[in-house]
Amino acid sequence: MTTTPDTARIKLASLAGLLLAAPFSVWAAPITFNTALPVQKDGWVLREQFVLNRNADDPDPAADRNMRVSGLVSVLGYGVTREFVLFGVLPYLDKRLDMNMEGQRVTRSDEGFGDLTLIGRYTAYTSDAPGRTFRIAPFLGVKAPTGRDDARDGLGRLPPTVQLGTGSWDFLGGVVATYQTLDWQVDAQLAYKVNREANGFRFGNVSGLDVSLQYRLWPQQLGSGVPAFLYGVLEANFVHAEKNRVGGIRDPNSGGTTLFFSPGLQYVTKKWILEAGVQIPVAQDLNGTALKNDYILNAGFRINF
Repeated sequence: MTTTPDTARIKLASLAGLLLAAPFSVWAAPITFNTALPVQKDGWVLREQFVLNRNADDPDPAADRNMRVSGLVSVLGYGVTREFVLFGVLPYLDKRLDMNMEGQRVTRSDEGFGDLTLIGRYTAYTSDAPGRTFRIAPFLGVKAPTGRDDARDGLGRLPPTVQLGTGSWDFLGGVVATYQTLDWQVDAQLAYKVNREANGFRFGNVSGLDVSLQYRLWPQQLGSGVPAFLYGVLEANFVHAEKNRVGGIRDPNSGGTTLFFSPGLQYVTKKWILEAGVQIPVAQDLNGTALKNDYILNAGFRINF
């Protein structure tokens, strides 16, 4: 069975990295991962993000696989205290795999809600001064097997990469740091996701290191009465996925390491943000015939209330 670390990547990005809390003021935040900026006590954050993950660079020309995963990721966050925030994440996914099989072109697909993830984030360190702030926030989460993991078509049971859910209880954790000034902001995140076995299959564990720079493009000078801001965003995402296991045996055609560069734009107001970015793989060191990534598109909005 040939798989790709980008399947694990979209799970990590959609379920953990997209937990972007709304800023406490009119500032930007990372597009592809978390931030340490707080959510006010008893405040709510709603985020809706469209994600398109395209994988069509197949090292195996005979199979000529083309994998596309698109979906809408819904994130709802609640400020239990100023330091502690709870998030719930639920994706609606459309998965499609086109490939050659026994001399014919076949399509395997499924659509519906994926697995639910719950995450808690705690601001452990804060340092504030006029015109800047620095925060460090660890987070822990659990993914519940709420998505369908036993879908079938005319060819039989769908492969695990096409299933909407994994059927397993998985765990994730990490830490994110944010340094913010009036003109720019830098965020960095270290995350790790432990995947468990279900139905004789186990996705490889995933580790990630992410860095983001957001710079205010407009207005160039802050003044009174400016209702909105435009930020340029440049991010780097380093992702390593361990090999999958089938029946307890490592799949040699799965797992590997990918480095993404991710440019984007954000239009920021006091209550809501519009944003879009694209993750472009600049280096991919994958195992065997694991399917390579073409790009990941992220676009959406978030509202704090």
